[in-house]
Amino acid sequence: MDICLLNDSFPPLIDGVANTVINYAENLTSFGDKVTVAVPQYPDVVDDYPYKVIRYPSFDTTKFVGYRTGFPFAGAALDAVKEFKPDIYHSHCPASSTFMGRTFRESVPAPVVFTYHTKFDIDIARALRSHLLQDMTCNAMIKNIEACDEVWVVSEGAGKNLRSLGFHGEYRVMNNGVDFPRRKPVPEEVEKLRQQYGLTEGVPVFLFVGRIMWYKGLRTVLDALAALKSTGKDFRFMCVGGGQDRDDVIRYAQRIRIADKCIFVDAIHDREVLRTYYGLADLFVFLSDFDTNGIVVREAAACGLGSMLLRGSAAAEGVKDLENAVLVDENPASAAAMMTRLCYEPELMKSIGEKAMDELYFSWTDSVRVARDRYEQISDDYKSGRLILKHQPADSFFELTAELNSVFERGKDLFSRN
Repeated sequence: MDICLLNDSFPPLIDGVANTVINYAENLTSFGDKVTVAVPQYPDVVDDYPYKVIRYPSFDTTKFVGYRTGFPFAGAALDAVKEFKPDIYHSHCPASSTFMGRTFRESVPAPVVFTYHTKFDIDIARALRSHLLQDMTCNAMIKNIEACDEVWVVSEGAGKNLRSLGFHGEYRVMNNGVDFPRRKPVPEEVEKLRQQYGLTEGVPVFLFVGRIMWYKGLRTVLDALAALKSTGKDFRFMCVGGGQDRDDVIRYAQRIRIADKCIFVDAIHDREVLRTYYGLADLFVFLSDFDTNGIVVREAAACGLGSMLLRGSAAAEGVKDLENAVLVDENPASAAAMMTRLCYEPELMKSIGEKAMDELYFSWTDSVRVARDRYEQISDDYKSGRLILKHQPADSFFELTAELNSVFERGKDLFSRN
């Protein structure tokens, strides 16, 4: 098949959804499919991938949403897609990427699939102070999603959240995977890391990996650690990642006097190095009700590390309490009580990690293979007439705008050469 993937984040920016798109592209290419990835332009970026990457003009909105926003009516991108002629468009972002997919669909007809990964309403609320603008933007995103031919969500929790935002269509749960192999990190590398940070054998290490944002449950984690420290129990908390709230989180740890127990590490892009951090820890702490899937929980499981999760959260779907994970309520007292118990039961933490590796692991190869089978069914339904592509009145405007930009860009290029 010829498949066009679209997303607003992609290297040099790395986040969970960018990682998803990379793994889709790599695995689909390995299956023998032709893949093109359409993403916003970044300054001085060099693309060296075994698949084609289309970069289109973008605006620097990283201060507001964490990534650049692409101009979804770029004529050069439309020309590239006309040449490629995809069987499927798959957007992973409800904003520019989905507008782009709808524009492409008008010019080169093929079904548009959308995957809902992230609670975008929270990011919108952070970026816009006006409640009216927040509501208008959320409604625009929902309309954009409803214009797609099939909608996927990464968990049942994600589907429920999408419904709460006003989405009325059907959706299908398609689980994400992880790109870590199922094995524990090399013991010698783990020991080197332990020595690097001066960690003493027998002192429990709690770990968080991800964007350092308050809505990831970090205040609850820090308050629970403060309560644990007050019991006199020694421990270390490693917080790996970058994010808009990082400095504020560090200041809060200092304010509640647990900074001496905390180790803040910048985001790690080398996957093997990151695996070593998972191998160093005794428990992964992920008290986020924001995340709709929690890939990091499966990454931890791949390395034999169990997780502490919020009871009822999307990240906790399908886990068994005190078997392959531990569940706590969304308050510091509940988390602190469980941390205290596990500090004195290291064998239980180890057992939970072993079962997590056996029962929670799901590779990207398996995940993308399921998606690839669904692509084929959608494409067959479209070609046989069982699926009629959706068309919104605005779609023709999108196509016209892109076509005009294409003519303008070609004319400008011809003028510059003459």
